[in-house]
Amino acid sequence: MSQAPLADPEPIARQVLSAQVKDRILRWILEGELAPGSRIVETRVARRLGTSQAPVREALHDLAALGFVEIQPYQGSRVRQPSRRELQEAIVVRGELEALAGRLAAPRLNDEHLERLEGLMADMADAAERGDPHEQALRNTEFHAIIVEAAGNRSLERLWRMLEPFGRTYVTASLPGIDLRWLGERHRVIIDALRAHDPEAAAATLRQHAVEAAQLRSGLSDGDRPAGRDPDTTD
Repeated sequence: MSQAPLADPEPIARQVLSAQVKDRILRWILEGELAPGSRIVETRVARRLGTSQAPVREALHDLAALGFVEIQPYQGSRVRQPSRRELQEAIVVRGELEALAGRLAAPRLNDEHLERLEGLMADMADAAERGDPHEQALRNTEFHAIIVEAAGNRSLERLWRMLEPFGRTYVTASLPGIDLRWLGERHRVIIDALRAHDPEAAAATLRQHAVEAAQLRSGLSDGDRPAGRDPDTTD
């Protein structure tokens, strides 16, 4: 019996393109290029990225589901600032995911992993010396991503990546008076627990790491915003 032909692969390609567009728009939001309240014009984004409007529209709907974009009928899309409560809730859940990742990764990490973690901690220190919270937050994300990936659990990794943008808002690093060097040095106890290949210690340090982040963010009001471009700017 002959098999039915495979479906046209174009929808898969479009999904991949949509994911790439989503990552780019999210980066603009997280890096402050698009400030809260900024209007996101599909045609401008499509022109800037060299795509059609379809993947841009799909990407915006995905970002709306994450809470970073607000779509209103006949009014278009605007960047949405997650509330303090949303950030804190996301950090709590992310902390539990990272605790599990640490428990699973501790026996699996090798010298190469540990060298990369040490290198990223040094990069965070360099960013702190330059007073660059954005760069420090990017290196922080890479640090935690290595641990999550080393856990070897794809379901865990998918869930973590859904919440990861909330940890990349740079809000903590932008708080007045926060010592950026201290924010980077907080990762030392995590490396020490992982180097000892101690699953429970790794889980505990990663959970505490998230708790401290939530406590720092608790000082923010819902009206606080990261720096960014003026509204209605996309290019």
